This record gives sequence, structure tokens and C-alpha cells, in this order.
Amino acid sequence: MLEERKRLKLSQTALGEIGGVHSNAQRNYEKGTRSPDAAYLSAVAAKGVDVLYVLTGRRSATDASLTTDEAALLDNYRKTPQERRRTIAEVSQVYAAAGKAERNGETCSG
Repeated sequence: MLEERKRLKLSQTALGEIGGVHSNAQRNYEKGTRSPDAAYLSAVAAKGVDVLYVLTGRRSATDASLTTDEAALLDNYRKTPQERRRTIAEVSQVYAAAGKAERNGETCSG
């Protein structure tokens, strides 16, 4: 639960409010000393928590596991005409390679 809360950039209080519980209950969920009920899981799932991950440790293959930025990017991609998607893929590969180079301490000259 803690990883999902951090992925969504929410405080314990904020996620607890979404789930309809107090922050101490949220804290207990994150420590594993208490298990959330179905109403809580349903409420937080509606706000983007990957409930399958919370319960099993396996990520679901749905859009619910995406951050807000990732979901917006995917939504824009899906709205793009098929003939222009290749350009998006090529640009994303260039940015990904540049990010990898930066993380490895390499410099890119443009």
C-alpha cells in the first residue's frame, strides 16, 4: 500500500480520506497490521490504486497502474492517428536514450 500511495504522490491522510478511513487506519494498512476491506479497496481503486498489486504484489495490466502523467501520455497516443504514431515512438526512443545516457554520466551533443 505504501508504494502505491507514494506512486500516486498522496499523503497517508489523503489516501485514507479517499478510502473513507482515518490516517491511523491507513498507517496500519501500510504497516501490514490491518487489512483493508472491500469498500476501501473499491474507493482507492477508483482513484488509481492498483488493488491487484496491493493484494498480491503483482502489477495489473490495466491503466489503473499508471501515474496521472503516464495515463495522459497514453491517452494522447491513443487519440493520435495511426500514421503519426511512428513519430511519437521515434521521439520517445530518442528521449529514453538521452535519459539513459544522462543517468550513466554521458553527455549528448545535439
